[in-house]
Amino acid sequence: MTTATLGAKQSAKDSKPLPAPNSDFYEVYETLNAEELATVKRVRAFMEAKVAPVVTKYWVDDAFPFELLPAFKELGIGGIGMQGYGCAGGSLALLGFVLMEMSRIDPSFATFAAVHTGLAMGSIYIDGSEEQKQTWLPPMARFEKIGCFGLTEPLVGSGASGGLLTTAKREGDTWILNGEKRWIGNAPWCDISIIWARDVADNQVKGFIVENKTTPGFSVEKIENKIALKIVQNGHITLQDVRVPEANRLKGGNSFRDTAKVLKMTRYAVAWMATGCAMGAYEAALTYAQERMQFGRPIGSFQLVQDLLARMIANITASQCLITRQAQLHAEGKLTDAHAALAKAFATAKCRETVGWARELLGGNGIVVDYKVARFFADCEALYSYEGTYQIQNLIVGKAVTGFSAFV
Repeated sequence: MTTATLGAKQSAKDSKPLPAPNSDFYEVYETLNAEELATVKRVRAFMEAKVAPVVTKYWVDDAFPFELLPAFKELGIGGIGMQGYGCAGGSLALLGFVLMEMSRIDPSFATFAAVHTGLAMGSIYIDGSEEQKQTWLPPMARFEKIGCFGLTEPLVGSGASGGLLTTAKREGDTWILNGEKRWIGNAPWCDISIIWARDVADNQVKGFIVENKTTPGFSVEKIENKIALKIVQNGHITLQDVRVPEANRLKGGNSFRDTAKVLKMTRYAVAWMATGCAMGAYEAALTYAQERMQFGRPIGSFQLVQDLLARMIANITASQCLITRQAQLHAEGKLTDAHAALAKAFATAKCRETVGWARELLGGNGIVVDYKVARFFADCEALYSYEGTYQIQNLIVGKAVTGFSAFV
């Protein structure tokens, strides 16, 4: 065979279209039924057509894209996983896939949605009275009222179960709240806050619905200069003799155990979001590897680059399979705090590893947000920490497998 023939065969081989980036290597999306898969595809279309073109600018500007909200509302996904009260319904698996799909384009926008749906609406859905559900969930499902969740404090993070410094004191049919909350997503602009405070009478944690814009003594300062999830607006809340009617106390939120019921669902959700973040970084890195030329060849043809990509898709696939099983456990009524904790810890750790490899693959371009990977690289750091740190999740799992509690 002549050199010319070899060259012709190589050219023909090189002219074949390259595979499009696909982070669903084991086809886990096929576990959804046709209706749910159609919903996920609608979300993908919205994220790719509306969010992707503007996300870098808003991320750099540390601003929220309010002009996207009308089209976002039209998706009809408010309250996915919740039944009745105007909520979208569907399975918890559907909620997971939607958040994963959103995070694949932008974890910040996904966090805005998760805080509103999982934490704010979830608190009312799980711990609220029937009257509170009827009052608040329908407008929240329509995104007419946006919520946030105030648990973390300036001096109380992982130790929230051991004692909040924000206090609640009852006077007749009114509760008086005093204290501070920090890192509260959506707080600078949302309509209602779910505030968790320690009842001075019995020292138990109780939940309250506070109407931000009409309640005297309630103020929010936006947290500036973040390096992760910059589109989500986080706030430092100050409560100074805030008076809340008894009608706005969550009737089922009477101890930290009741708070933990909500946190179990949001830890479930963060595992999906971290996996989506890894997917976005992987797809951007793979596209770059197919297009970036060095030494006369695409870098995707080099062994070390392919090794990185293989490790990345392995992490993503392992996380996808774990969280899909997690959704099945919930559907079977078997999901425990330890299951949710393991999923959150594993998926966020693997996301952190994956986005690091993506940044490495892009070299110097990996620290420029125009190439997408830097944004995923930074956002992963917040996912790794919020809704309970990696270490706290492991201690929850450790208690489940040993029978001993490492918590004081």
